[in-house]
Amino acid sequence: MREFKRTDRVADQLQKELAVLIQREVKDPRLGMVTVSGVEVSRDLGYADVHVTLLGEEDAARVKENLKVLKQAAGFLRSQIARRVKLRHVPELRFHYDESVVRGQRLSSLIDEAVQTDRLRQDAEDDARAEPGKTPDDREGRN
Repeated sequence: MREFKRTDRVADQLQKELAVLIQREVKDPRLGMVTVSGVEVSRDLGYADVHVTLLGEEDAARVKENLKVLKQAAGFLRSQIARRVKLRHVPELRFHYDESVVRGQRLSSLIDEAVQTDRLRQDAEDDARAEPGKTPDDREGRN
């Protein structure tokens, strides 16, 4: 079996080209800081599902507006890809919002909160077990 499928190589190339094109060629002021987080190409190379993240944009209305701008620019982007990449047929581009980054940040903050709460509770339990009237320095033998 081959190490890499053709669809994977095409998806990687499309991701690189789209990242550059969206950043440099799409001049719509409504478009925020868009990052192409991944591209999945169908087996027949007819469609490419482009997953994007938006830097600092978590508002559903802004996300929807950015996706609308990208959808409107899909024809232009496809024509530019046709000039840059040697393919018989350039896949139709379909844009999707990738929530994994936002979800990851949310989970990370929840984990940090849980660790902090656990530390505070552990410190309170340790202080409760300590001898009354002595400071932590007294218990460790420091004066």
